[in-house]
Amino acid sequence: MSLASGRTYLAIPGPSVMPDAVLQAMHQPAPNIYEGDLVKMVDGIIPDLRKVARTDGNVAIYICNGHGAWEAVLSNTVAVGEKVLVLATGRFGHGWADMADGLGIELEVIEFGTKAPVDANRVSEALAADTEKKIKAVLMVHVDTSSSVRSEVPPVRAAIDAADHPALLMVDCIASMGCDRYEMDAWGADVTITASQKGLMTPPGIAFAFFNDRAAEVRKAMPRVSRYWDWTERANPEMFYQYFGGTAPTHHLFALRKALDIIHDEGMESIWKRHATLAKAVWTAVDVWGSGGPMTMNIADPANRSHAVTALRLGFPHGERLRTWCAENAGVTLGIGLGMSEEGDPKGHGFFRFGHMGHVNAHMILGLLGVVEAGLKALDIPHNAGGVGAAAEFIAQATLPST
Repeated sequence: MSLASGRTYLAIPGPSVMPDAVLQAMHQPAPNIYEGDLVKMVDGIIPDLRKVARTDGNVAIYICNGHGAWEAVLSNTVAVGEKVLVLATGRFGHGWADMADGLGIELEVIEFGTKAPVDANRVSEALAADTEKKIKAVLMVHVDTSSSVRSEVPPVRAAIDAADHPALLMVDCIASMGCDRYEMDAWGADVTITASQKGLMTPPGIAFAFFNDRAAEVRKAMPRVSRYWDWTERANPEMFYQYFGGTAPTHHLFALRKALDIIHDEGMESIWKRHATLAKAVWTAVDVWGSGGPMTMNIADPANRSHAVTALRLGFPHGERLRTWCAENAGVTLGIGLGMSEEGDPKGHGFFRFGHMGHVNAHMILGLLGVVEAGLKALDIPHNAGGVGAAAEFIAQATLPST
């Protein structure tokens, strides 16, 4: 017997659960793409995107996924043969490096592994060694979705400034924006990228580049930029189609408009607090389960964990077994152990991830944890019972009125 009938729950770290209101916003006829309501709507989307990124800078919208955003910002700032410094804390840092390599950009990669955040001291050493100032940009991932590590941005900015280095600071916030606190202008990022399918609660297919005036000046000095990736007209269009380099992604925009309404109705501070509280409820349950079995969180120090995604190890082959049981018996899909492997488990079948980003609340998280605890029991995977109860107690205490 399966108990999976009914509404399924996609508990992976993106695409995230979309609110019903976002889904409903897309159910309308194709609009006029030349004038009228759509044009007015996009004019309002731009300042609301700035509020989410916490910037007064420029916004460019691309019809692509996050990989496209990687290529877009590199294409606008780094020419063939120029050099970037990549700070890798998981699969997505290396993915961005691979994108740069494909564009003919010279790479220097600092490897931090999959269990630790960026160490700004090592960044300082690399910049000090670059006496000819050849490094054009420093690329870092705020939250690497594969490892669930969160790295601090201000120390990297401080390292660049202390070295008196001209490199741009470029930050990938695809997993973190709208989930973990991020302050583009206050933290000193020159370029920030994100995509629609995680904290922004919108179907995959649109991505965003935020850039300041310093990055805009670097673009002006570029020998050439492809017409499609060039952010100049996208950020300052004279005609509506220039926002998108062609036809607008109309129904994605309807969805995004509704998602931004939901985000700003709740408020960024409240969103960050909600994500932090629900993430800690997840960690509370995992601590209990792991005290009587092999389950561990990939990131040991809570200060370095993302509030959007938690990567876990259960050991081969239990991670895959648990994911399969949850999907087939309870209608809950857990994330795969992306980019994670160890001796005897080259495909990472002993790892899995919880996505707790965007449109999530207490009953969704407690339901997720309840299914996982049932799966551990059904599969006879060693664990200490009571993880769900501990998470419920944590949530109860977190919601008590302050005195």
